[in-house]
Amino acid sequence: MNGGAGDFFYLDANASEPLRPEAAAAMAAAAMVRGNPSSVHRAGRAARAIMESAREDIAATFGVTAENCVMTSGGTEANVLAIDALGQGRRILYGASEHDAVRMAAQARGGQAIPVDAQGVVRLDALAALLAQPGEALVCVMLANNETGVIQPVAEVARLCREHGARLHVDAVQAAGRMEVDLRVLGADSMAVSGHKFGGPKGAGALLLAGERFFALPPMLAGGGQEQGRRGGTPALPAIAGMAAALSAARRELADPAHRARLARLRDNIDRVARECGVVVCSADASRLANTTCLVLPHRRAQTQLIALDMAGFCVSAGSACSSGKVARSHVLVAMGMEDQAGCAIRVSLPWSVTDEEVAAFTAAYAAMAARLPVREGV
Repeated sequence: MNGGAGDFFYLDANASEPLRPEAAAAMAAAAMVRGNPSSVHRAGRAARAIMESAREDIAATFGVTAENCVMTSGGTEANVLAIDALGQGRRILYGASEHDAVRMAAQARGGQAIPVDAQGVVRLDALAALLAQPGEALVCVMLANNETGVIQPVAEVARLCREHGARLHVDAVQAAGRMEVDLRVLGADSMAVSGHKFGGPKGAGALLLAGERFFALPPMLAGGGQEQGRRGGTPALPAIAGMAAALSAARRELADPAHRARLARLRDNIDRVARECGVVVCSADASRLANTTCLVLPHRRAQTQLIALDMAGFCVSAGSACSSGKVARSHVLVAMGMEDQAGCAIRVSLPWSVTDEEVAAFTAAYAAMAARLPVREGV
């Protein structure tokens, strides 16, 4: 079984992918380097060389220059850093189904939500109307949703932003490593990624900035002026090295059409069995990440489903893993008009290492659970 335990099946990749062997090896090597990357002596230069090589690889993957790749502690910091810096003096517009890292940061600054349709796709007509209002804007739209896997029409969003002189920030945390992502192709001004979402270690991410020259960015943490004054603090060198190695491995998978097709086939198998159990597959008619499905089992609480599946040996989730272990109604499904079912959804997200046998075992356990759990009206 995957997950490194041998006594459970791990199907919660959107919370965190299993660590890739390439990342573990790169982390171990970087951890043995004694120097601080900011030091000028030979030990510091050796550490700096590892970090800058990782930066160059990450930047090239996402279509930016190395100097416009800012290392962070993860996706949340990268998102908030972008909103703080690019949103100064601007109205903030954010997708109603955004991750809480973006949603809460935007709301704290008086942001307005952009409605989504029943499939969870941002309504371009509503965005155009909001952009037509007075005042320059920063638009925040995620590339792929963490709960449903829905892929947003970011290129069309970018076109509207250009027409109205707005800036665009993209949360690509769930998309990076699972689909081709290039900041130049998207047409955005900035983009956030997080290493552990594509098989790297937890604790490393990056903010990618558009433009061929240096991009001014007021820091959230001044510290000692690291990251060209845009993010203070000693960098987590082993985590950064591991992130770059994991990204390279994920890129090799993406270059193989059979890999993505296999994940989509396994996801579709889960959807098929779920429908046979009377389940609503969220966003089934939209373009989705190949590894992600969100299943609503009517009148059965998500928490009850999670406990039952966990006892059967399966790790899945009820949406975002960023709520201190709480299981709450999904704001994503509420935004999609599924308010009555928002507390009955679980997310299954297949890791890079998933096997056909694991998915077959899950579908059997899910069907048994769906048949066994009592219906609770009003849930």
